[in-house]
Parts: sequence; structure tokens; C-alpha cells
Amino acid sequence: MNRKTAPRAQQAPARVSPASGEPSQDDQSRITTLEERILGRLDEDKAQDVVFIDLKGKSPVADGLIVASGRSHRHVGALADHLLRLLKEQGYGRARVEGLPHCDWVLIDAGDVIVHLFRPEVRSFYNIEKIWSVEPPAQRAAS
Repeated sequence: MNRKTAPRAQQAPARVSPASGEPSQDDQSRITTLEERILGRLDEDKAQDVVFIDLKGKSPVADGLIVASGRSHRHVGALADHLLRLLKEQGYGRARVEGLPHCDWVLIDAGDVIVHLFRPEVRSFYNIEKIWSVEPPAQRAAS
């Protein structure tokens, strides 16, 4: 029996090799390119304490999780707006977004990568890196 994984929302179906039933090399490079573009954009926009968590093989929800902080409500909103524009321009479809009106915590679901953008106080309160056993950047620097 040949199993195929269902395509994610706003994504073209993964090319599956008939022998193994696994996504092709082209699909894996596409996922990596998405992560790199998001991280690059966050770096250009001066996001703080950016953490990438590789979820491949750990979660069926996404292949990667990116957590970053903005300096203020306005900075978090600008980071989110720029990422949404980038995703649309690059052909990754319409990403789902939550929390944009308040800009304390904005979540962007880009399919294979989920991005969390926080104000620093909100990020330290929720501490979502701990869920995946990744130390926040401030604690890593102190160690």
C-alpha cells in the first residue's frame, strides 16, 4: 500500500516518491527555504531573541517553530505585517494570523512553519520555548 500525506492548507501537494512514500528532496528544500526566508526577514527587521525550534519528527502540526520578540506593540505589528507580505509575495499562500489587533502575541501559521511574535514581557510570561525544552536566549547567555 502506497501512503501519501495530505497536503497542508495553502500548499501544493508534496511530491511523493513511489517507492518510499516519503516527500521528495524538492519538498524538503522548499521547507528549508521557507524557514530561511522567515528568519532572514526577522533579522532584517531587527527582531530580538529569535529562536528556531526544529519540529521535524516531533510534531505533526508543523516542521518548524520560530519564536521572536519585538520591542513594542508597533514593532511586533510591523514584524507580522512584513512576514505576511513576504509569504504572499513568495507564493506561500495566505497565512493564517491571530493576535494582530493587539500585537502582544501574534501567531502566524505559514503551514510548515509557525511563527510566534511577542513583546518581551508577554514572551517571558508564557515561556513557550519551555514546552519544547529549549532555553530562552537570556538564560542561555547567563549559563
